[in-house]
Amino acid sequence: MSADQSHAEPEFRSQAAKFRYGIVLLILLALVVFEIVAPDSNGERAITVGLAGAALIVAVATSRMPTRRRHPLELAVSCLVAVLVVAIATGLLSAAFAHATVALLALLIPITIVRGLLRLVGERGATLQAIAGALAIYVLLGIIFASVIGFIAEVQSQPYFAQGNVSNGDHFYYSFTVLTTTGFGDYTAATPGGHALAVLEMLIGQLYLVTVIGVLIGHYISRRTEAEPSS
Repeated sequence: MSADQSHAEPEFRSQAAKFRYGIVLLILLALVVFEIVAPDSNGERAITVGLAGAALIVAVATSRMPTRRRHPLELAVSCLVAVLVVAIATGLLSAAFAHATVALLALLIPITIVRGLLRLVGERGATLQAIAGALAIYVLLGIIFASVIGFIAEVQSQPYFAQGNVSNGDHFYYSFTVLTTTGFGDYTAATPGGHALAVLEMLIGQLYLVTVIGVLIGHYISRRTEAEPSS
């Protein structure tokens, strides 16, 4: 191998594994908005799985694992997501399975990006990409809880909500009002298990905002203030 090739390979790895947490965040926001506004159908659930899979693929692409491991993993995830999307769209897999799949994909994303996120913060401090990554994990919390609620609503005999059966979009709407402790009160869980899940989501959401998002934004503002020339 020539010297030019040996220098080009590390450079390629560096370029191929740039931090892309902002893209992950945008895909997740698109998933949430789409899920809320789209009517319930096999196609809607398939697109939701596809968006969650796309976010996972970008998360894998931005991870700091070696290229020889990252590229095969990207391909494997892409093929698996494509198969799942087709199977869900054609009705071969149930709605409960679709909810469980979204929850699993949403859980795998923070597991995939947390190492690179910690490395980014350690090397460069609280950057906009680091904040985007932290916010992506926050959005993922709402998606995971919404998908778990959707799964429970599909498999249990009684309605999950005191207001009766609701749409998948309402599951997401409810999850994010709980996560942010907005609490409009238009939907309430009907069972003790649903109440416990709501309390868990509220606690995790608020603790995460205070301990992770708050600290990162505080450090980012502090760095920007220190970098500004004094008048």
